Amino acid sequence: MKGLRHIATLLLILTAFSVSGQALGDEFLKPSDSLNIGRRNGVIVGEAVFAIGTYAALSQLWYSDYEKSSFHFIDDNAEWMQMDKAGHAFSTYHLSNQSANLFRWSGMDQRKSSIYGAASGFIFVSAIEIFDGFSQEWGASVGDLGANFGGAALFVGQELLWREQRITPKFSFHKTPYASVRPDVLGSSLSEQIFKDYNGQTYWLSANVRSFFKGSAFIPKWFNVAFGYGATGMVTGENDPVNLVFLPEKGQLRQYYFSIDADLTKIRTKSHLLKTIFSVVNTIKIPAPTIEVNGRGDVKFHALYF
Repeated sequence: MKGLRHIATLLLILTAFSVSGQALGDEFLKPSDSLNIGRRNGVIVGEAVFAIGTYAALSQLWYSDYEKSSFHFIDDNAEWMQMDKAGHAFSTYHLSNQSANLFRWSGMDQRKSSIYGAASGFIFVSAIEIFDGFSQEWGASVGDLGANFGGAALFVGQELLWREQRITPKFSFHKTPYASVRPDVLGSSLSEQIFKDYNGQTYWLSANVRSFFKGSAFIPKWFNVAFGYGATGMVTGENDPVNLVFLPEKGQLRQYYFSIDADLTKIRTKSHLLKTIFSVVNTIKIPAPTIEVNGRGDVKFHALYF
């Protein structure tokens, strides 16, 4: 379950953004009107130091218990019904976005900050594949790299095309009974299950309606519609008979969702601290009424879906 490392890393970074924003105060968070060389260099050095520290921690926490090997690739594209790939794209998008926000804070122009941010996000997440490639347990994945590129491209493409983010990847989670079947794989506590139990994860593309219909003043600026993807029935990564040992009457199913959402970054405020907090919280899909269609064609309505 390689994808959970990237989500855990993203959560750590977003938490650091929120905590540091509250500690530094509103005035410090105000973006510079023109390029501030000191701030820009600080961003570059800060991101480099954070990356080195993160890689060192991952090397100790995730890889120290496994044997080393020569660098190699694996084909894991069929595992976990591609939920891990959705996690890669989600993480890379938001890391790219937050990195671009830092460069923009330094006074760098919109185009350069977007390109630098996307490059930083892609490199930061993809470098973890090097550790995987030298691990006997794992292996570097071309599919993961492709998902990372997709997340970074979604961010920078919107910046270059529209100069704003109209479509935002988001995440939601609900508890499932599958974790109790294999707690060693899917998590024994809620905090573990959020990262490990793909059955309870949903990845969304949340589109801001007003951004696509600029002249429609009756549509609230914060109003979004969201399209989600999830999967269920997974206790192993492969869709093979091994699953039947644990869930003899179940099968793996893809799930597709349609719901409403809110873009918190569209809420008007002069507080740069609140803008920072809204940007961090905006990675999460708000619970809302949702229509689900699964791989068998069954349609369900959830009054409040998490």
